[in-house]
Amino acid sequence: MSDLQPTRTFASLGVPAPIVAALAAGGITAPFPIQAITLTDSLAGRDLLGRGKTGSGKTIAFAIPLVTALAKSDERTRQGSPRGLVLVPTRELANQVAATIAPLAKAMGLRHTVVYGGVGFGNQTAALKSGVDIVIACPGRLEDLIGQGHCRLDRIQVTVLDEADHMADMGFLPGVKRIMDRTPSDSQRLLFSATLDNDVKVLIDRYLHNPVNHALDPVDSPVEAMTHHQVETTLGDKLAVVTRLAAGPDRSLLFTRTKHGAKKLVQQLGKSGIPAVELHGNLSQNARERNLADFSSGQVKVLVATDIAARGIHVDDVRLVVHVDPPAEHKAFLHRSGRTARAGAEGLVVTVVTPEQRKDVRSMTRAAGIKPIVTEAVHGKHPLLESLAGPAQPPRTIAQIDHIAQHGRPGRPQPAAARPQGQGRPGAPGARSGRPAGPASRRRQSSGQQSGQRAR
Repeated sequence: MSDLQPTRTFASLGVPAPIVAALAAGGITAPFPIQAITLTDSLAGRDLLGRGKTGSGKTIAFAIPLVTALAKSDERTRQGSPRGLVLVPTRELANQVAATIAPLAKAMGLRHTVVYGGVGFGNQTAALKSGVDIVIACPGRLEDLIGQGHCRLDRIQVTVLDEADHMADMGFLPGVKRIMDRTPSDSQRLLFSATLDNDVKVLIDRYLHNPVNHALDPVDSPVEAMTHHQVETTLGDKLAVVTRLAAGPDRSLLFTRTKHGAKKLVQQLGKSGIPAVELHGNLSQNARERNLADFSSGQVKVLVATDIAARGIHVDDVRLVVHVDPPAEHKAFLHRSGRTARAGAEGLVVTVVTPEQRKDVRSMTRAAGIKPIVTEAVHGKHPLLESLAGPAQPPRTIAQIDHIAQHGRPGRPQPAAARPQGQGRPGAPGARSGRPAGPASRRRQSSGQQSGQRAR
């Protein structure tokens, strides 16, 4: 365990002044612990293994040394040949990472783009052709672009593996190895992960050279700021419990086991007057971005997600996480729960348990190091539900919910965390610089994808 230095500033850690100013402009004036313990080594060019809970600030911890190293380099931007690479498991996370990197890269005169599947190749190949310094990519689409001759990795100076454990869990490890094999062996490698499994150790042993290891927390440790509750109810009363938990005024994130379950729950909540959006693998990229944007902006307070899709959710101020369907193993439980109590904030986690699930959930929470407060909700009711969710909001009519789903509130902002970065066509607003395209451009992009421009 590394010693923390909470009194350190970004400047005292060696962060360049333009980046310090860009961070301050975004309201970030002091380093989080994971940043304070890693930046000295990463800025010195060392390979690094950083481990910390979700929401601990890992993205800024690797974004700063990545941007700093490329800005100091004498190498110039070349067509189809980036110098910095960030590999992530999901498209949502790719956009989240890009939103963090964008102001820092701009401050140092660098350009970036995002690469993932589910959308057409055109904008991505155009950005690469025009020349970018940093590529934030999902492994599958990046390999496609490499195979088509649009991208090469022989000039990579810094590679970041973000959420390495989740990339391994999702079966991306072979692709990650093929991509890493294409990067120069003497380049800097930074690996950040919440947990260290055997698969992640393979990546560390093969690609990191004498890495410094900074662990902010023990592996799989629960977050102290979370309060865990286990609400036991019958299968017939389960929907009533979940509906009451979702009816509060604050953001809540509900997890289901399947895509069908997520879609069905959104429909059931809608019939009860609660607007909700879904996030799962069956949605188009446009729908995923729109739903996440509505949730991030607060336009919709309830997001229903599956495990895989939710691995890219980095939204602050999620007060309540509900395990509608308890996961099968404790790592997924901790990851789901980590969507609340981010960056030191407090959060509530509720696991809804039927009698048939009680034994398995008990074993899972024990493995996760959690001792939940157990409450029985008879007939789907208990005063605790209101205490957890807050006062129920006035129900919306079906027409109001449909209008929100189709149109949203006029003029609602699209949060930076949910915007695709650097995907505009060359010369359009947002191209290469990381700035989001304007409304007219977004409509054109949406129209193009709906007309059949889809990747596998």
